[in-house]
Amino acid sequence: MLIQRGSDISSSEITPENLCHNRREFIKTASTVLGIAAAGTIIVPGCTTNVEATGEPQAKHGQYDTTEKPTSLDDIASYNNYYEFGTGKDDPARNSKNFKPKPWTVKVEGMVKKPATYDLDELIKGLTTEDRIYRMRCVEAWSMVIPWSGFPLANLISRLEPTPSAKFVEFKTLVDPNQYPEQRRSFLKVLDWPYVEGLRMDEATNPLAFIATGIYGKPLPNQNGAPLRLVTPWKYGFKGIKAIVNIRFTDKQPVNTWQQQAPQEYGFYANVNPMVDHPRWSQARERRIGEFFKRPTLMFNGYADQVAQMYSGLDLRKNY
Repeated sequence: MLIQRGSDISSSEITPENLCHNRREFIKTASTVLGIAAAGTIIVPGCTTNVEATGEPQAKHGQYDTTEKPTSLDDIASYNNYYEFGTGKDDPARNSKNFKPKPWTVKVEGMVKKPATYDLDELIKGLTTEDRIYRMRCVEAWSMVIPWSGFPLANLISRLEPTPSAKFVEFKTLVDPNQYPEQRRSFLKVLDWPYVEGLRMDEATNPLAFIATGIYGKPLPNQNGAPLRLVTPWKYGFKGIKAIVNIRFTDKQPVNTWQQQAPQEYGFYANVNPMVDHPRWSQARERRIGEFFKRPTLMFNGYADQVAQMYSGLDLRKNY
């Protein structure tokens, strides 16, 4: 199988969006007020990116971030699939205003040495937060580039100590009809609740697998999955389960929600694969939100170097 290489990937400390968009004006003003030489370096207060007087940000890059331009926060927060709040792309932003992500608990169960119901702050206490800019490819053939904040899923799994017999990890989202309008529907339901997703253990402990708690250095908006959601950038976006309340370790492959809903269209793996079309549309190209022209879709969404080895010998046309 032909695997396309993506653009270079690196890790980043992210400049807040408003300062990134206004950096030239900031530099102009700061130079006037402070008398900084044209060739000097300005450190923007509250930022982790050095800004040269030329006006271009000099970000620190590591091994996980894409260098592509991030999608605006407005687009990320206003164009969503989150069916608990409605099926329209603008429904989540409109219908999630009163959602309460605090207090929050997560039940950990199954084949694990530390089963318990954890307060979220207790569960993630001591886990180092980092920033990562990942591509996100929706199965509907649109895409974004999102600057997440959070921590590697592997770090949380290590803390919980699954037993050697655990081969998969299953996630479930919140069930609360008082907060989710679509969960109140008894007739013509969109999906069966709760929303369920799962990963093989090697996928869950891959360095790219991430638990997001923020975007653009700000707390995760309700419509994007507050207070914590799964991010697996080499898979289609529906794997990114939101508002996680249950983590279960098991030796049996979970049946995810869309696999249950439409097994002829959605599988367990959901790896981005431009050579395997959705039954109703091509997956070869995608529309990046904020851009006019479509672009080619990359194998594994451009993360083949980091993840392809996990699927060696697996027929990705059948195991989709």
